[in-house]
Formats: sequence, C-alpha cells, structure tokens
Amino acid sequence: MNDQEMFGTGGGGLPSESAQGWTLPPPPPPAGTESPGGGRGLRGRVAIASVVAAAVLFASGFGVGWTAARGAPSVAPAASPGVSSSLNVSAIATAVEPAVVDINTFIDSRFLGAPISGFPLPGGSRPLGAGTGMVLTPSGLVLTNNHVIEEATSIRVTIPGRSGTYAARVVGANPTDDVALLQIEGVSGLATVTAGSSSTLTVGEGVVAIGNAFGQGGTPSVTSGAVAALDRAITVSGALSGAEHLQGLIQMSASVSPGDSGGPLVDAAGRVVGMITAGATSGPGQAVAPVGFAIPIDHALSIVGQIRSGNTAGGIILGVPGFLGVQVSPSETAQAGAQGTTGALVVGVVSGTPAAAAGIVQGDVITAIDGRRITSSASLGPAIRAHAPGQTIRVTWVGSGGTHTATVRLAAGPAA
Repeated sequence: MNDQEMFGTGGGGLPSESAQGWTLPPPPPPAGTESPGGGRGLRGRVAIASVVAAAVLFASGFGVGWTAARGAPSVAPAASPGVSSSLNVSAIATAVEPAVVDINTFIDSRFLGAPISGFPLPGGSRPLGAGTGMVLTPSGLVLTNNHVIEEATSIRVTIPGRSGTYAARVVGANPTDDVALLQIEGVSGLATVTAGSSSTLTVGEGVVAIGNAFGQGGTPSVTSGAVAALDRAITVSGALSGAEHLQGLIQMSASVSPGDSGGPLVDAAGRVVGMITAGATSGPGQAVAPVGFAIPIDHALSIVGQIRSGNTAGGIILGVPGFLGVQVSPSETAQAGAQGTTGALVVGVVSGTPAAAAGIVQGDVITAIDGRRITSSASLGPAIRAHAPGQTIRVTWVGSGGTHTATVRLAAGPAA
C-alpha cells in the first residue's frame, strides 16, 4: 500500500487553515460533473463521502462527486484476511441500520469564492457534502467524523423510518482525531447503536461496514471483511495546511465508498467497534476503496465523553468556533512588501464580518492574536478557533500605513 492513495471517507467540504478555517475554493464546475479533486476543500483530502469541493451536488439526480486525495500510509501494508464465515451480515445490518443516519451539509454562499449559479436554494446556501452518523442516545446525539461536517454552516440529518430531514447542531469536535458529536433537534425515541469494545478486536476477526455510500441516501450500504491490522497510523497529505496524522486506527478488508465516513464498523455480535474514517485506493479516481480504516470506538467515545463534560483540553472545540472572517494564503509564510513581514497573508475578507469591520483588507498580513505571534496561516486557524463566538480578541496586522491593532468580537463560524 506504499503506492496507494489515501482518502477520507466523509463529506468535509472546503478548505484549509485560516482565521476561520478555510481558503477560497475554485469556481464550481457545471452541475452534474464530478469534482476533479481538491480534497477537504483544497487540502488534498479526497473525501470518501459524497462531497463537493468544487460543487458537485450529491443529491439524487445531481450526480456524486468527492474531493481528492489522502497521502500514503506511514506504515507497511498489512495482510488482508478473508471474511469470517461466522458473520451473519444480513442479521447484523438489520440490527444496526435503524441507528445509522445520513448527514447532509450545506454552506452559506457568502463564504464561497465565486457567485452561486444554478443552485436556487433558500438562504443562499448550497450543498457541501454528505456522510454517515451513528445515533448514541434516544434524544438524538450522533457520532460522526469531523471531516463530514467541517466548514458546514448548516446540517440536515435523515433518520430511518422518519419522513423529512432534521436540523442538527455541532455539540463539539476534535479535528485532530477526526471526531465530532452532533445533536439532532426536536427528536426523541430514536434507535441507538450498541457499542462494543475495540480493545478486544483481533486480527482476522470478521467485521461489517455500514454507511451512506456515495451520499445517495436510502438503505445504507453494507460490506464485510476482516480486521487486517490494529494500531495503524496514516498520513493525510494537505496541499494547503500541511500533513495530518491519524493514529491507532483499525485497518480492515471491508471496502468503503464515498459517503461512508462516520458509519459504524460492527463485529459479529452487532456491536460497534469502530467508526469508518478513511480508505486506500490503488490510484486516483477509484470510487471504492478495498482497504478501509476506522477510528476505534473506545477512543471515539472517550472524546464524546470529554465533549459532553465541557472539557476543551486536547484540541476539543465546543459548539462552533469563533469566526474572524478572513481567508488566508496556504503558504507557510507570507511576505508583505519590502518589510518582509512574516505571518498569515490575507487573500480575502468576507463582507459583514468582524475582520471587515476592523478594516482588514486583502493583502494585509496578520502577525499576532492577543499579542501572540502568528507565523503562518497554519498557526492562525487554531488561535481563532480557541475562542467562542461573542468573545473578543486583539488582532494585529501589517498593511497600508504600517502596523494596526484592533479589538474585535468574534462571530459564529462554520464547523471547525
């Protein structure tokens, strides 16, 4: 698998590290075509969820697209055991599917770099991506991947056996470990998954993967395989924000497809032992990955526990992060004129945001937040996301007329 392409399996949408968390995406292609790539936005993480960096819709009748590519795994390939004959795949699917939901995400069009045409959606929003979630409580707490909901300004969930869709909000997330917790609004009495323990998994054990393949909705897709390796580490190549690393993953021979991100990996007893998060293909453009990776459920649920307790240690973000409203260059450093200022180069400012009100404009270089040095776009994102909407921060930047400092009150931003 050294020469394989890695890709995420969820719908995370647009872009890269910025004060808010993204950079400008490319203009959308014509409706009905597939995105040529661009990754979780432009980051190079091809989502294995039906997704849309450049604007391929995932809804029925609009075609399916997904963003482009994860980097190579950081460890040697493991053997792929055969499927265990003890698996009753049909019975497992029947037991688990009522607690598996489809997640569709949308983004406010003002956060995009090009005007929207051909998408007459209420509120100027447009489809961003699609993935899968697991219901944890009857009142609607849902576990999914962070990259499924990343950059979304609104989230809709489809629940098996119920008509229509339901709004969901982000309770919290840990972007580093790719875990997010959602709350479906206005529901009760939902079927829930049964959690097993990933600590008892063994290589060769049969498993079943369930998800919203290709974001098409309806009855979930089901594939089966076996645990090929444990405690795997992969590197997600980021074209803009550098490499991401996921560790401690379950590798399985069950195939995964765009849209499966956030779906359950289930053992022979119907207990969830992992959350699907990535797949490996033999080359670009391969729609189904014969090798999948999942976050161990023990680890995912420990993060859920931290979120529910309000613990923000270890990179956890509660709710949606604060939003400054700048889009920054993907470069590790930025040069401003003859001064050679190092920082985060602003390439765009969203109208009506705190950044616009403060007078920050394209071409400025942000050099500090609350007096702490900003050396690149990668360091700006975390500095902003550490604050909640409504909190104030002090922003220092270099631009026309020299160095400027302003205190701004952060707005509510898209999901981290």
